[in-house]
Amino acid sequence: MGWTVQKMIDEGYTLGAACSRTQCFHFGRLDLAMLKARLGPGHSTMAPDLVPKLRCKKCGGKDVGLILHPPDRGRELRAGRPNANG
Repeated sequence: MGWTVQKMIDEGYTLGAACSRTQCFHFGRLDLAMLKARLGPGHSTMAPDLVPKLRCKKCGGKDVGLILHPPDRGRELRAGRPNANG
């Protein structure tokens, strides 16, 4: 099974989108719950499947790239352990 909207939600990932137009470079986080409602939970979040459906909110451009933000599981692993500074 590939990466779907629901799998991203379940695993705690978030997606960002960045406009690549030279005069814009706008960045924003994608609302995965909204994508789930619009596209369905099984829709792929792979760039070739998702990017054609995106448009920059600032300039309206279609030259958009995705940025994957994994969950911060390191915070859970560091809990209860002293940091390197003492």
